Amino acid sequence: MLLELAIGDAYGAGFEYVNRQLIRQFNTLERYVKHPRHSTRAGEYTDDTQMSLAIAEAIIAAEAWTPSNLAERFVNVFKRDPREGYASSFQAFLRHIPNGKEFLAQIIPTSDKSGAAMRAVPIGIFATIDEVKEKTTVQAAITHNTADGINAAVAAALMSHYFIYGLGEKQHLGEFIEQYVSGEWADAWVGKVGSKGWMSVKAAITAIHQSDSLSDMLRMCIDFAGDVDTVATIALGAASSSKEVRHDLPQHFIDRLENTTYGRDYIINLDAQLMKLIKKSQPA
Repeated sequence: MLLELAIGDAYGAGFEYVNRQLIRQFNTLERYVKHPRHSTRAGEYTDDTQMSLAIAEAIIAAEAWTPSNLAERFVNVFKRDPREGYASSFQAFLRHIPNGKEFLAQIIPTSDKSGAAMRAVPIGIFATIDEVKEKTTVQAAITHNTADGINAAVAAALMSHYFIYGLGEKQHLGEFIEQYVSGEWADAWVGKVGSKGWMSVKAAITAIHQSDSLSDMLRMCIDFAGDVDTVATIALGAASSSKEVRHDLPQHFIDRLENTTYGRDYIINLDAQLMKLIKKSQPA
């Protein structure tokens, strides 16, 4: 899960809001691509993965699922490994605040963009839909305490939950989410993906519906244009647990994913720990 979402994020980072000509030219899956304007290097992941790691670490640590603990995680993962990819104002905020307590005291949690959804995929490991919804709502409300922000995050978490626990075929994913989250999640997304969280989630659902392999899915996520790194993060993270989707990502995406202190090897290790928790919580 974590490895696939990191690859989706790192590949998508090179195409975020670029023009369609560049997408047509370079979206070939032959290599990671450096964004023409951003400083993030080819193969580096962004805030989507970093915040997902914070959520995964909190789950593995089995600590109390409270806003204060989660906010502390958000601050710590950034402070230990500052990187680009965050919205400029939020990045400045993270650089400024010293800890989770100040995070909660100073944050204005009224965003309806994709930040809460992009980090929600690991929450799908919890064994019941109610627990997934509850825990996702708690983490989303810290920064995105709006109906659209929370709904997008819950939908993203339920995507991975659906596949982890084999709740149905991928063609019915949207209908499944509509049972628990307000919105028209089964409608196919067409065109450029904007900054709103629900847009990225709907595009990710569409990519899963229409792809039978992770490679095809990744290519399709980028072809939408717009906030494509978030679309790819959510789609690949969730679909990595689907038995209907071939795991055929090119080996060079694994080999060339950044391998700094919190890079590829760290992610693979954390992923293994997360998968063990799924096996423990899976109903008999």
